[in-house]
Amino acid sequence: MSVRVRFAPSPTGFLHVGGLRTALYNYLFARHNNGTMIIRIEDTDRTRLVDDAQESLIKSMQWAGIEFDEGPGFGGDRGPYIQSERFDLYRKYANKLLENDTAYYAFDSAEELTTMRERQQSSGLAPKYDRTIMKNQYTIGALETKKLIDADTPHVIRLKVPTYDEIHFSDVIRGDVSVKGKDVDDQILLKSDGFPTYHLANVVDDHLMEISHVIRGEEWLPSTPKHVLLYKAFGWKMPKFAHLPLLLNDNKSKLSKRHGDVAVEDFIAKGYFKEAFVNFISLLGWNPSGEQEIFSMQELIDGFRLEKVNKGGAIFDRRKLEWVNSQYLRILPLEQLYEQLLPELEKYGFADQSKQYVIDVIDLLKERINFIEQVPTFGDYMFKRPQTYDEKYVAKQWKEKTSSIILPLIEKFKELEKFTHDKLDELAQVYLKENEYGFGKIGHPLRIMITGKPVGANMFETMSLLGKEECFARFDQFLLKMEKGKI
Repeated sequence: MSVRVRFAPSPTGFLHVGGLRTALYNYLFARHNNGTMIIRIEDTDRTRLVDDAQESLIKSMQWAGIEFDEGPGFGGDRGPYIQSERFDLYRKYANKLLENDTAYYAFDSAEELTTMRERQQSSGLAPKYDRTIMKNQYTIGALETKKLIDADTPHVIRLKVPTYDEIHFSDVIRGDVSVKGKDVDDQILLKSDGFPTYHLANVVDDHLMEISHVIRGEEWLPSTPKHVLLYKAFGWKMPKFAHLPLLLNDNKSKLSKRHGDVAVEDFIAKGYFKEAFVNFISLLGWNPSGEQEIFSMQELIDGFRLEKVNKGGAIFDRRKLEWVNSQYLRILPLEQLYEQLLPELEKYGFADQSKQYVIDVIDLLKERINFIEQVPTFGDYMFKRPQTYDEKYVAKQWKEKTSSIILPLIEKFKELEKFTHDKLDELAQVYLKENEYGFGKIGHPLRIMITGKPVGANMFETMSLLGKEECFARFDQFLLKMEKGKI
């Protein structure tokens, strides 16, 4: 069977990270099986549309490296797939259901429906459309129905659910699922304004687009029995269903904006690498196997198996995401990191440095940071002399005898012709051994004078990159401020 999958977002706002995972799993599955990946814009709910949301959704997925074969703005000769441009099609198929008595007209007002629900709730029943007593073609008869239709009386078309049957379907992730027909509502398929609901448009489009596998979030699982009935009503072959587990907060509540960022755009703005973000998102609910945690896109494609996706919700661990990002910071090409860092350097006024120097700084600091954008803040001392010195660090590490220990070493540094890490380290080790000092006696004071901060990269690598002249200018600056009591 040829694999055809789709990602079908609604342009009602930002792309949720859960939506990105759904798109990603569809993409991995399609590419693993040499199939086709489609994007379809489901914009039938006109009251919730957000301007430019469609473009933003597509842009976020392109950023993540998800490629579509068909759909708005992509290849293929079947698109664009935008539901608001297909309303006549949905009306046509709704009429087919009326003709074979698997759907019916209903004329209830909003007030009548509210009264029905209140009556059911007061009786301890779950709110559900009662076909036997409400105002529809079965209770008012064919003649009255025709009169109302001819008079353009507001009405909807509802799915006729067989209440005496059980509805069965198989889910790739969850196995066999069975629901009693009496528990399924007579879903509205076509609203009074002529707009289709999600259920009708979704099933019609999936059939016409020859979708082989419907891979979507767990929140759509309760809707699937209605979709199964629609496939049967049309006499169509059903696709295979796979409902992905929810993404959860640390407290196992559903991931929502109340607990932090959930929009892909927010994570892009924070400087996460797309490779790291995709790697992290792909492992929320699925793992190829073994201890490996860092995967390329091709490795994810090669290892993806829909059957291995977990049923249980997956914790969105933000600390783990930062860790994954830090791992990519260590392995991504320095040239790529340089290009991403440039806007930040310009923001902080550090863009006048040579490209090679900036690349060397990135290489020096990348083991100490989680985001490339942290270079000009964590390592600002690599671009300018310290203007202040960490008071607590100075008080703790610069003791009464510190000057008598560090100044002779600085004098020895002056003698070095090659101001490299190896030469600095070699000279320092000899000095420490001769005087029976531990490295902390010189390491902390050097860090104070060079950086003004308590943490940073390897001290001698830092000094080597800054250069001999700059290091001695910093020594002099610090000592002068100490002498004047400004530190």
